[in-house]
Amino acid sequence: MSGPPDAAAFQRLYDSTGWAGGLQREPEFFARAMAGSWAQCAVYSGEELVGFGRVISDGVLHAFITEMIVSPSWQGRGLGAQLLDRLVQHCLQQGLRDIQLFCAEGKQGFYEKGGFTPRLPGRPGMQYTRCAEASESPTPPDSPE
Repeated sequence: MSGPPDAAAFQRLYDSTGWAGGLQREPEFFARAMAGSWAQCAVYSGEELVGFGRVISDGVLHAFITEMIVSPSWQGRGLGAQLLDRLVQHCLQQGLRDIQLFCAEGKQGFYEKGGFTPRLPGRPGMQYTRCAEASESPTPPDSPE
């Protein structure tokens, strides 16, 4: 494990997961995302980035683990568990106890092994979706054209 990747390497790894959903983004997009990170952890095989995770945090109250990515050809070798553990340990060492994440479908068991538990049914997370609606319609519905 080593320092943060360059933006192009992050983009390649991110795109290898299919998460981009067909969106084409420039490396600068990924550079800006990494710049907003509070902590990052990367795994390399030689020069190739094969795993990456990062934390977004205020450094005091809350930490959010995001982009837990292991290249599909490297999955099942324990890299994801190592990434998750290093990120969690960094948060704990900094005094953060409220560590959260979103879990992709089918990955709940992986995160449970790492010490995470699902939120209670009456306390689900929520996601803002109006931005998706806005991209379909360039003019807000109640504004004059």
